[in-house]
Amino acid sequence: MTRAISLHDVSKSYTRGTRVVDRLTLDIEPGEFLVLLGPSGCGKSTVLRMIAGLEEIDEGELLLDGEWANDLLPADRRIAMVFQNFALYPSMTSRDNIGFPLRIEAPGEDPRTRVDATARMLGIEDLLDRFPAQLSGGERQRVAMGRAIARHPSAFLMDEPLSNLDAKLRNHLRAEISGLTRKLGVTTVYVTHDQAEAMSLGDRVAVLRGGVLQQVGTPRSVYSLPRNVFVAAFIGIPRINLLRGVVRAPLDGAMTISLGKQYLRLPEPLCLDHQLLRVQQGREVIVGLRSEAVRIAKPAGARPGEVHITGLVEHVEFQGHEVLVHFNTGSRPAVVPDLEAPRPAPPVRRRRRDSGSVLERLRNRAGALRAGPVVALEHPADDAHDPAPPEGRLPGDLIVRTTPDFDLRHGMHVPLLVDLAHLFVFDQHGDRICPAPARLPDLEE
Repeated sequence: MTRAISLHDVSKSYTRGTRVVDRLTLDIEPGEFLVLLGPSGCGKSTVLRMIAGLEEIDEGELLLDGEWANDLLPADRRIAMVFQNFALYPSMTSRDNIGFPLRIEAPGEDPRTRVDATARMLGIEDLLDRFPAQLSGGERQRVAMGRAIARHPSAFLMDEPLSNLDAKLRNHLRAEISGLTRKLGVTTVYVTHDQAEAMSLGDRVAVLRGGVLQQVGTPRSVYSLPRNVFVAAFIGIPRINLLRGVVRAPLDGAMTISLGKQYLRLPEPLCLDHQLLRVQQGREVIVGLRSEAVRIAKPAGARPGEVHITGLVEHVEFQGHEVLVHFNTGSRPAVVPDLEAPRPAPPVRRRRRDSGSVLERLRNRAGALRAGPVVALEHPADDAHDPAPPEGRLPGDLIVRTTPDFDLRHGMHVPLLVDLAHLFVFDQHGDRICPAPARLPDLEE
């Protein structure tokens, strides 16, 4: 039987009171495959270990099938965990490794039947009499998964199980994990920093940063409607183009977004999302363009909603089936620090009668004020003094995905068409303002 997992305002701190998980609220449905995605150190594995009972929960509550489980012993949670480093006993054969938890749970029962059934499911019957030192990395991971499956758990917790494997084997086992978990129908929480794994495996993806949940949704929704600039920058290959811009909305002229030496002219009549940008008049914003939102074409070939700019070829990456072209458009890249910034301010909740003492509410509000913005715009040096891109940043300011048909070389001036239907605009705090959020902020929040 699979189970529902719910985390409500869960927090965890280690040394010096620093919160590695900060007021996380997340509901996982029975049978769902949820991926926790984020950079190293964002608290993904800590969340997994709190669900498993290997870490204590400092604040908040964990519910398993609606029942309070903060103090429930790990052995009583009916949850199996697959670790990053396989965690196999070197002195035991694969058969003994798979059967070991079964012998602990039911000392008087013979585990061979369940071990053999699990081995057939994973296709590792010929590995049962081998020791871990005689197995490859992929074979060890299958044995580790077999040890978890044989217990017939109500949920799987997987902590980056493929990170130690080579790329080809990762892709193969990724497909196996996806098919296996769907066949078993068991609730699965999968931790990774690899967005390709997250997007291909998860029913939903929860993006974490600095212990704070940034966004949760289907892979498609998280990619197409990122809630803030961090999510937009973290998800997508190549990374989304982020450019500093200024909104110009004169009363007697066309509305534009200045990108330095060029600008994007918003087509008239303005759509609702572009009309809402008027309140940003004169303010600096962050413009986000996926590589597929720009194409190489002359102005005469523009489709409705496309506007023309030009770019100077800085670098060409041949990928075989496609080409990534790095252009210099005279724009100023926006930097998302720490991929990139201090922690986002957690939402200030409405006052409730059961919200705790006055002191607690003041402490929570003070914590929100200290947290800082999602993104901080840098002030780059003048182009004449800093012609080279900063260390770690690719050349150019705009990456465009195209076909190998174009013969492009360094230094060429190329006409580009930007599809404004795929334009993202973020404010200086990194929150998405275009397309407009589904729910505008409440003045009482």
